[in-house]
Amino acid sequence: MPLTPPAPVDTRPLFRPVSAALVELLRGLGPDDWHRLTIAGTWTVRDVVAHLVDLSFRRLSFHRDRMVPPPPPRPITSEREFVDFINGLNAEWIGAMRRLSPRVLTDLFEKASADLADWFEALPLDAPALFGVSWAGEQTSEGWFDVGREFTELWHHQEQIRLAVGAPPLEDPRHLSAVLGVAVRVLPHAFRDLQAGEGTTVTLEITGPSGGTWSIARAAGRWQLHAGEPASPDARVRIADADAWKLFFNALRGQDATRAVQIEGRRDLASPLLAARSIVV
Repeated sequence: MPLTPPAPVDTRPLFRPVSAALVELLRGLGPDDWHRLTIAGTWTVRDVVAHLVDLSFRRLSFHRDRMVPPPPPRPITSEREFVDFINGLNAEWIGAMRRLSPRVLTDLFEKASADLADWFEALPLDAPALFGVSWAGEQTSEGWFDVGREFTELWHHQEQIRLAVGAPPLEDPRHLSAVLGVAVRVLPHAFRDLQAGEGTTVTLEITGPSGGTWSIARAAGRWQLHAGEPASPDARVRIADADAWKLFFNALRGQDATRAVQIEGRRDLASPLLAARSIVV
């Protein structure tokens, strides 16, 4: 399979069905379900829902309504300071939302997510991005990538809730396929510190109905992402789609990540991939 530039991923029509599925799930939860811990660190189900409400309202305010985001309390001069700033915003919101009932949180998410779907469906695919995708190392990004990053947040947080309450995963493989198509854009940034000879190539094969094949290749002194694979990559990493999203969204670490992958060829080339995270962390 020849190497080609990866095509943009159009997630605009996916927000509405995925959001509606979450609202349906939340309406059926019992009181205890809202307090179950998720794989999102110390966040419970209600904390994850509150976070999604925050993301939706923030996007509508800053993107649709053109409100200027308030500046951080102090200048941000490093990636670590940016992560700390985002974590602080998230914690502040989630703490305040613990005053609200599950019903109110669900009502808020239903309203915000429907409005967000309206906005994204009307947005041209090539519209300018609101924010650069920081986890990909970008200060400015293409518009579809900015919107796609927002979809990965919606999808993977819903899966965290489903895992916590024992609900089945979302059925449509196109949803996870879109998530993975966006998430793999982290790879050039994840490989940035790995020195290798020109033409060195690592292929990622994600198996399953939502899977695909991508390759990261060294060319002109930097790593570049491609769709497809060369005839003989220097390393091949194979992982199931049900594990790949957990890896990219920080729910598969250490030995669990190692056990989930099969590596052929140079194992040292797989290390950056196993550490790649398509979230601010």
